[in-house]
Amino acid sequence: MPDLSTTYLGLKLKNPLVASSSPLSKKVDMVRKLEDAGVSAVVMYSLFEEQIVHESRALDYFLTRGSESYAEAITYFPDLGKYNVGPEDYLNLIQKLKSSVQIPIIASLNGVSSGGWISYAKKMEQAGADALEINIYYLPTELDLTSRELEEAYVDLVKDLKQEIHIPLAVKLSPYFTALPNFAQKLVKAGADGLVLFNRFYQPDLDIEALEVVANLELSSSSDLRLPLRWIAILYGRLDVDLALTSGVHTAKDIIKAVMAGANVAMSASALIQHGCEKAAEMLADLQKWMEEYEYTSIEQMRGSMSQKSVAEPAAFERANYMKALRSFDNRLRI
Repeated sequence: MPDLSTTYLGLKLKNPLVASSSPLSKKVDMVRKLEDAGVSAVVMYSLFEEQIVHESRALDYFLTRGSESYAEAITYFPDLGKYNVGPEDYLNLIQKLKSSVQIPIIASLNGVSSGGWISYAKKMEQAGADALEINIYYLPTELDLTSRELEEAYVDLVKDLKQEIHIPLAVKLSPYFTALPNFAQKLVKAGADGLVLFNRFYQPDLDIEALEVVANLELSSSSDLRLPLRWIAILYGRLDVDLALTSGVHTAKDIIKAVMAGANVAMSASALIQHGCEKAAEMLADLQKWMEEYEYTSIEQMRGSMSQKSVAEPAAFERANYMKALRSFDNRLRI
């Protein structure tokens, strides 16, 4: 029987299939189902910087309101149990998950600034999280903000987080950096233990009848695998960092491609949301069957075997293959 085990962020995992950040992690029972279906770890849904800032302001309001109405009011503190301080619920959920399942639980923070909110990273560690994934999504709309300034802010954030925590830190990236390999290298030097490629962004749509901007988040398909697959294949073996592929992992073959490109793990959310937790068991069974059929003895044997540095035609991952791809359409044209 093939050995499906792998390592990611220093964690020993029974297989390379990880449930990525999604609403599935909001309920303990659902995480239990994911564990029963075979996933090797779960990344929790993200705690957003905006939530922490908002709740902190709300708490400050409740603590100080009415203090001018009478002299003794400044000493009055409300019953905090009546107020929902959202981040605390997140920390409590970490504790519940850790006491309910055996697989690693990876906390997730979504933010961009190096402020007091990053102290929650330490609280996540104290609550029992096995690792932390930081999603540094920021949409730069300011005309005066340069790419260098933005990248430096991200690097500083990683440095600040590493000062707060001792558990492993993964950085979830977007594919839109001008020089991705160089930026990835800076993050690794700043202390990142893992890189997660790539974040799938919310892209608003327009309702042209109601004249409104409409929230729209589409689930992925296997075709979305190609972008992270390409960059993991390029980065593998060039940086001392673990790599996670996310977006487009729907089948066993998607997992295989991710590992062959060089990923330590393949993360899936859309497939599990669409088809239920049992989809994980199906993917893992197909993975094992495929490895037996093609005589692979372990995931480690497979990993990186189709990375850029391992394939016979490394240029296939770069611009040189662009013309070849275009020529493949020539015979389809009808003149």
